[in-house]
Amino acid sequence: MSTPLLSITDLSVTYAPPHQGTHLGTGAALRDVSLEVRPGEILGIVGETGSGKTTLARATVGLVAPATGSIVFDGADIGGLTGAAQRRFRRSGQVQLVFQDPLRSLDPDLTVNQIVSEPLAVGGVPRSRQRARVEEAIGLVGLDPAAIGDRLPRQLSGGQRQRIALARAIVTRPKLLFCDEPVSALDVSNRNLVLSLLDRLRRELGLAVVIIAHDLSSLAGIADRIAVFYRSRLVETGPVEEVLTRPAHPYTGLLTASAPSVGHEDRLRPADIRPAPDADPFPDGPGACVFATRCRFAHDACRQQPSTLPLPGAAERSAACHIAATWLAREPA
Repeated sequence: MSTPLLSITDLSVTYAPPHQGTHLGTGAALRDVSLEVRPGEILGIVGETGSGKTTLARATVGLVAPATGSIVFDGADIGGLTGAAQRRFRRSGQVQLVFQDPLRSLDPDLTVNQIVSEPLAVGGVPRSRQRARVEEAIGLVGLDPAAIGDRLPRQLSGGQRQRIALARAIVTRPKLLFCDEPVSALDVSNRNLVLSLLDRLRRELGLAVVIIAHDLSSLAGIADRIAVFYRSRLVETGPVEEVLTRPAHPYTGLLTASAPSVGHEDRLRPADIRPAPDADPFPDGPGACVFATRCRFAHDACRQQPSTLPLPGAAERSAACHIAATWLAREPA
C-alpha cells in the first residue's frame, strides 16, 4: 500500500464555538474524522447536504481552520498553518478546489485566458511562461484555446464553464484536486463527459482526485474508494465495489437503496430506517452514534458511543457501527 498523499486524523471543525454546557456536536461541521487519500486515486465522498463533505475540502485547502486534529499533505502538517505560511501553501497550488457552481466561481468580467492564468500570477509564475501553461491547461480539458480564450463566462455553456473551472485548477499542476459536486448542475451527456475527463486527468497528470457527491451512481464507474458521511461524521469507507454491493453501515444501505443503478444486493427494508428526527440528532451526548435515532437495530451501546471497526474478511473497510459485521451477514429481504 502506498504512503498516503493526504492523511487526516481526528479532524473536527466548528463554525461557532459551542455554548457553555453543550457538547461539540452542537456547532460541529466535522467531528473526529480520520481519512486518507492515496496518490493517483479517485476517492468519492458521499452524503446528504450538511454532512461535512465540503467542509473537509475547505479545511484541507485552508479556507476554514480545524478546531482539533491534524491534516498532513505530502509529509507536511498543513492543518495548523496561519498567516504567511498558509498563504505560501495556498499560492503553491498543490491542493486545488473546484467549486460546485462554476458560473459563480468564475469572474464574469474576465476572459477565459485571464481566469485560467490568475492562479499562476498569484503563485508568482513569470508572465512569459503563463500563456503556454494556460493553453496547455485549456487543451487538457478538451477545449480549443484559440477559439475560447477570449470569451467571457456568460458566453460559455454549462459544460464548458465546468471544464474551464477544471483548467484553472490544474494549471498550477497540483497533486490533489477536490471537486465539489462537479456534475450536479449538468445534463447526462455533460456529466459523463466531465467524469471521464476527471478520470483521464488523474491518469495523465498523476493527480489524486476527491469527488464530492450526493449521488452514489455518479461515483460507481469512476471512484476507487468511497467514504460516506452522515451528520458531520465519517460512517463508512472502503473499495467502491464492496461499499456499493455490500454496505456495512445502515445509512450506506439507505443510500444504495435510493440508487438502484449501482446494482447492490437489497438488504434494506423500509422498517429498518426511521425518518430523520426534528430534535437534537445527538440526544445522548457527543458519544452517541449519529444514526442511532433512525436505526431500528440501535441498542444501548449505539446510544452511548460511536464505533469504527475493521470488518472481518473485508480488506480496507471500516464502518462506524457496532453491528456492521451483522449487517453485512444479513440475508436479502
